[in-house]
Order: sequence, then structure tokens, then C-alpha cells
Amino acid sequence: MNCLICGAQLPVGAMFCGECGSSSTATPQTRKRPDPRPSDTTVIQPLRRRAVISVPVVSSAVEVQAVEVPSPAPVPVEPPAHVPAVVPAPVSVAAVTPTASLFVLQFSTGETISALGTGLIGRRPLPQPTEHVDILVQINDLGRSVSKSHLEFGQHDGEFWVSDRFSGNGTIIRRPDTVAVRCEPGRRYLVPRGSRVDIADQFFILN
Repeated sequence: MNCLICGAQLPVGAMFCGECGSSSTATPQTRKRPDPRPSDTTVIQPLRRRAVISVPVVSSAVEVQAVEVPSPAPVPVEPPAHVPAVVPAPVSVAAVTPTASLFVLQFSTGETISALGTGLIGRRPLPQPTEHVDILVQINDLGRSVSKSHLEFGQHDGEFWVSDRFSGNGTIIRRPDTVAVRCEPGRRYLVPRGSRVDIADQFFILN
């Protein structure tokens, strides 16, 4: 008998898979959990917000308009018929405004990963058929304490968040100068830089 989730061979009478921890009767359809809170960024313990200092910016366009310089009346000149009129392309603000912050994940296994978007962390992370992530981070865990798809991460308003993917051994966030928090599976937690995130027997430091 084989596990219907990961394909591992199961001993006779086994109730759970020793490879992925799934029930021996579980199927991909029963394990598929739709996200009940697709935009949930609730934090069990709110982070202390950093102070923001606003500095007024003087526009150079205002200074130019304040000074009037007399000039002779312009003489209209029609361009030749074979020269097309040049229209300046509009500047896209979204193209020059960064939409994501760069975070660096330093793992206990020695790997260092740079992350800009969303991703999955695990021994053999695999997104759901309708799910899209930017990066898959595979952890070399010989003890198999880390689940195949153990942890999901992403960003919200420039802050890094993690969400335990119903892993077998759980996820713990150790923020600086605060008590450790064990993640409730399926809920997103904001993680400040300098925190340590325990993934079963492995961990990473967020910078």
C-alpha cells in the first residue's frame, strides 16, 4: 500500500504516512485546503511600528513658475509634412516605485536565499495546482523533521510574513526581545528583520 499524497510505501495497517505525516486514507482532494483568508495578514502579536520622519520636498517646477522672464512672442513654425510629430511617452510611476523589499534568509544548513516575493520552504516544496509562488526553497534535512511543504512566506506593505503549511513539527517565530510564538497553521505572522524562524529542527535568520 502506498501513500496517496507522497507515494511512499506504507506498512500493513499503518494509519499515517511516516514520510509526509498524512493519513493513510487521505487523498489529494481531501488534503487540498482552500485559503479561507486569502488576504489575511493578522498578527497574533503586533509589531512595534518604526517612526517615520517626513521631509517636505520643494518642487523645482514651482520655483520656475514664480519667476517670470519676458521673452519675444514666439513665431509659429509648421514642421515639414514628412516629419512626424513626437509625443513624449508618459512616465509610469509604478515602474520606478519598488513594490517589494529585499529580504535575506540565512539558513542553519548554510544556504543563503534572497527573497523579493512569495515562496515555499520545505524538503521538497510543491505548490498547489492553482497556486503560484515566486521561489521554491528546498531544505537539506537528513532527519526529515522538515515537512515537504513546511512554510509559506510573502510580503505585505514591505513587511515579511510566514505561514505554517500544516507541517508535522510546526513553526516557531523568535522575534528580538520578545517571547517565542508558535504559529497556528494557516495563519500569517509578520516577522521583523533579525528574527529567527524555527522550522522543525532547522531554522533561518531574517535579514
